[in-house]
Amino acid sequence: MKKTYANGLFVFCSVIFIVLGAGCAPSNQLTLDSATYAGGAPLYIIGPGDNVNIFVWGNAELSSSVPVRPDGRITTPLVEDVVASGKTTSQLARDMEKELARYIKNPVVTVIVTGFTGRYSEQIRVIGEAAKAQSLPYKEHLTLLDVMIAVGGLTELAAGNKASIVRVVDGRQQQYNVRLEDLIQHGDITANVDMLPGDVLIIPETWF
Repeated sequence: MKKTYANGLFVFCSVIFIVLGAGCAPSNQLTLDSATYAGGAPLYIIGPGDNVNIFVWGNAELSSSVPVRPDGRITTPLVEDVVASGKTTSQLARDMEKELARYIKNPVVTVIVTGFTGRYSEQIRVIGEAAKAQSLPYKEHLTLLDVMIAVGGLTELAAGNKASIVRVVDGRQQQYNVRLEDLIQHGDITANVDMLPGDVLIIPETWF
């Protein structure tokens, strides 16, 4: 029986290591205010699947609402195949102005994102024993509790207090323990933590 348990744990650790390049044992604990992001609060980065409104001031016929295609580009009146993915709204607006300047004088463009998906690298991924394991678009001030509400909580087999967050810090993957059972089932708000773009939440299965 002990051998079966050990083998099962080894397989689980191996799978997580292969997929995420991280070990089974989390390195340390996170707190609600411990999340940091280089350069301050991250600006939203446009990604495939987003919907963007392009407003060209004084030229309503050139304004449009368009989706960002899977190749990361958009097409608007007079302008074809402009790369939108990987840019902020301001960066895309300046690029659109440069393109439109070939047709109209001194164009002024404003870009507004109305449908949010974001780049894959910015999304929050939840794997393992979540009721609805999925990827979520990152939003400013997103917390672990927000993520768990979005995925419908834990399954009956979840080892909530053995969950962890894999995060890239200074170019290296780090793994942090989080206490989902304390947060969700016992209402311990001290177990809530901030999430950052690209975080992966791993929820293992209970071993009986």
